[in-house]
Amino acid sequence: MTPQDYSFLQGFLKEKSGLVLSNDKQYLIESRLMPIARQAGLETISDLIGKLRSFGERKLQIAVVEAMTTNESFFFRDKTPFDHFVDTIIPHLVQKRQRGRVRIWCAAASTGQEPYSLAMCLKENAAKLGGLSFEIIGTDISQDVLEKAKAGFYSQFEVQRGLPVQLLLKYFTQHGEMWQIAPDIRSMVTYKPFNLLDSFASMGQFDVIFCRNVLIYFDQATKSDIMQRLAKQMPDDGHLLLGAAETVVGLTTSFQSVAGKRGLYAKTRANADGAVGSLQKREASTGGFASRTPSTTTDKPALSPRFSSIPGGRR
Repeated sequence: MTPQDYSFLQGFLKEKSGLVLSNDKQYLIESRLMPIARQAGLETISDLIGKLRSFGERKLQIAVVEAMTTNESFFFRDKTPFDHFVDTIIPHLVQKRQRGRVRIWCAAASTGQEPYSLAMCLKENAAKLGGLSFEIIGTDISQDVLEKAKAGFYSQFEVQRGLPVQLLLKYFTQHGEMWQIAPDIRSMVTYKPFNLLDSFASMGQFDVIFCRNVLIYFDQATKSDIMQRLAKQMPDDGHLLLGAAETVVGLTTSFQSVAGKRGLYAKTRANADGAVGSLQKREASTGGFASRTPSTTTDKPALSPRFSSIPGGRR
């Protein structure tokens, strides 16, 4: 592959998905794209890029984007965000909303482990949700991974990664070598294909947004733009959760970190009017909300659920 071909591929991926493919990732191209080239009846990567240059075959474009996006996720990943959800966000919502529907957006749902983990958190704390109902939306750029998420089938390896055994036995049924998550958990999540580069207007408002381990794969301008648009989709006391290696610092003033809560951010106005402060006082006085999410994983910076093997890439 010529330098010109690689440069074109970098621009193509950035335009179509926001993925920033750095100059030291050429070794990925052969393994990821050669199978796509063969399926299209092409002999070389250069032939494939030649087809892309014509911008005439949408299916081929989608196949290339999805091939360059490794879908890596597991249940209760990094554990801490789920502790924040149970111990901090839910009590705040119960206190402030009292009744009505709460909307949660998992912006990089991949094969479904993150939204299903949230659904299990809600099930485990159902008696403490007051008059609230919850809607979880999971989106991803890849239709293929969303189909897997909808089906809810996971291998033994996948259910062993972060999922406490008591929740496995409670919410999954074994089918041969696979495990399927219970229908009542699946029914709590709605999946739809979505590209974070597109307008968020059609998504509506969300009380909680999980946008974890995604921003590290965008350039600074794209990160800032997404942050600003996320803020517009949230009420004044909305909460945003980012990955351990991500921050809003230098990107937006629309969110501020919640003191002592790694990866948890509140709308700036919520901080200014004392909502977050009162929330923290409530938690301190009550000792938290329910028990923390059980997990066998340790807290450490998580890789991207979408592009874990493309450091410097996107989502």
